[in-house]
Amino acid sequence: MIFGIMGAMPDEVDQLCARLQDVTCETYAGVDYHKGTLQGKQVVVCCAGMGKANAASTVQVLCTRYGIDRLIFSGIAGNMTSKIGIGDVCVGETVVYHDAELDMLAQSAPFLKEYHGDPALVAAALDACAACGVKAIAGKIATGDTFVGDAATKKAIEEKCRPDCVEMEGAAVSQIAGRNGVPCVVLRAMSDNADESGYEVLVVKQFSIAEYIKTATDIVTHMIEHL
Repeated sequence: MIFGIMGAMPDEVDQLCARLQDVTCETYAGVDYHKGTLQGKQVVVCCAGMGKANAASTVQVLCTRYGIDRLIFSGIAGNMTSKIGIGDVCVGETVVYHDAELDMLAQSAPFLKEYHGDPALVAAALDACAACGVKAIAGKIATGDTFVGDAATKKAIEEKCRPDCVEMEGAAVSQIAGRNGVPCVVLRAMSDNADESGYEVLVVKQFSIAEYIKTATDIVTHMIEHL
């Protein structure tokens, strides 16, 4: 069993890479792939870069070149729900594009308009969050190639697909994993409220990416240990 672990930014995977044993690193198509063991399990950890194209191409490399059997994506997102708050986690039970023609996408493999996190991985993620003292829900994640930082855009996305959070990679990860028959799950910590307050939250440091990354590393490590 080989686990692929992805993030969109270097900070999201650096601490995981530091925990690996027997590590080798290969750069392929501009991405560094760190192969090693975590909790005695074989893993490949990488930073895909931001956006759908970067995410999709990296997932395909993980599947084709490294033969992963399971995929975990961990990162941050803009909150779209009152169920959770800043620093809490949304586990992608459902993942959908908010900026795509879904009927057209569904004409090719995996022939879906929305994607669903693997039930076993979703359950493992929720268990890991609970073990790490992090509030989490299994919810809906919306993906698009735009950073959402204003109320008008947030409202339009809310009216279109009613997500619990919004980000830039999850649906692409899920689509390509599904095309390859690889079970996956997307985990997102709420870093802001996807509106004009985002600057204050991220820059004035109500949300600390550095602090959450340590927690996220613990969550993923717990998942790997118990899967």
